[in-house]
This record gives sequence, structure tokens and C-alpha cells, in this order.
Amino acid sequence: MDFVADELAGGRRFRILKVVDQFSRLSPLLEVDFSLTGAKVATALTRAAATYGLPRSITVDKGSEFFSKAMDTWAYRNGVRLDFIRSGRPVEDAYIESFNGRLRDECLNAEIFFSIEDARKKLERWRIDYNADRAHSSLGNLAPVEFERRSQKNPITEPEILNL
Repeated sequence: MDFVADELAGGRRFRILKVVDQFSRLSPLLEVDFSLTGAKVATALTRAAATYGLPRSITVDKGSEFFSKAMDTWAYRNGVRLDFIRSGRPVEDAYIESFNGRLRDECLNAEIFFSIEDARKKLERWRIDYNADRAHSSLGNLAPVEFERRSQKNPITEPEILNL
């Protein structure tokens, strides 16, 4: 889990909380807002957990949003371990860093965002494509949704993933 920033056409900056499953490469969440506090991160994770379930651990850097009382409380209540990487060592979270590059190249650098709602819609459309249609060589050339379907006894169905 990590953040990336971009800006609207008018110059106002916004942030994106990115969450990627290290096993399936599935992205259950791209949360877009002007400000993302620890409390907002915890709320977004609770929403994602309703569809995808809770992970055993989440790898994060020591950003203030993740190293917050709200996140510590959320993790404790949900039995999730927060696995902090060492400062200045982004390679310790290589999956999210790889995802950052794809997101930046394929969406953020390719789109113009006119409003926060426009950014949310375009990013969600990209996330759906990434999860359902994009083959990943690390997954045997399967999309994350298909990989999940084949890997689990009770896989998430496509309508749940696409939030239809």
C-alpha cells in the first residue's frame, strides 16, 4: 500500500492511495481524494475488506498516514499486521513500486483530470482493466481476476471485483 500524487487540469493536487495484493497482483482499491489521512485510509480499507476480505499483513512505508493512531487501531481491531519497510528502502515493497510505474505510465500520464470525480472515474476504469483484462507475466499470463479465480476455493467473482 502506498500513495502517489497527481493534479487536476486546473493545477490542484490530489492523492491516490494504492493497494495491491502481493500474491495475485490484484488491486482492490484506488482511493482518490485531495487529502488522505490515516482515518480515511482505515475507512477505505474497511470498504475494500467487505468485498475482498482482510489480509494477514499490509506492507507500508513509515508515512504519517500509515504510522498513525487511526491505522494502528484499525489494524489491531482487524487482526492485520502492518509491516513497515525500512526508511529510504522502497525496493522492500517492489510490488507497489512496479504498480506505481504502470499506473503513472498508463493512466496518470495519459489522462487529463478535470475534477476529483473525473479522476475517480478514470482511475477506477483503469483499475478494472488492470484487474480483469491485463495479463501479467508473473501470473502465467493471466489477469489478476483469473489468477484469483484459479487459485482459491472461494474466488471473488468478477461482478464483485468490478463493483457492478
